[in-house]
Amino acid sequence: MRPFIAISALLFSSLSHAAEPLTIDVHRDANCGCCTAWISHLQDNGFTVNDHVETDMTAVKMRLGVPPRLASCHTGVIDGKFVEGHVPAADILKLRQQPDLLGAAVPGMPTGSPGMEYGDKRDAYQVIGLDRQGAERVISEYAGN
Repeated sequence: MRPFIAISALLFSSLSHAAEPLTIDVHRDANCGCCTAWISHLQDNGFTVNDHVETDMTAVKMRLGVPPRLASCHTGVIDGKFVEGHVPAADILKLRQQPDLLGAAVPGMPTGSPGMEYGDKRDAYQVIGLDRQGAERVISEYAGN
């Protein structure tokens, strides 16, 4: 009977840990509609979002270490890492599992990425991770049509 209790306790512990809310801070311009659509995508995928309306997004990006080549319209922060642009929720979870990365980005504003869904058109895009040495690597790739 003891192994059953131990397994049950382990399972309960794992489930309660998995149910912890994921909180992300999102910095955005007040006039950006796609930013609020991306926030909705995050909320629909279980994230709690602290929404920060900013007057100077360039300063926010500089403070968080987002390179200009990876820039987009809004910037999130989770676990001290930046999340730049229309990064899918699943890739934010991947980012959290990679301690060597400072952040992840979807440069630009590709049509079909979360928050940029307009009709059936989808641009191909990549989610790029940035490590502490400034090297980039692809976390995920999404095909266009």
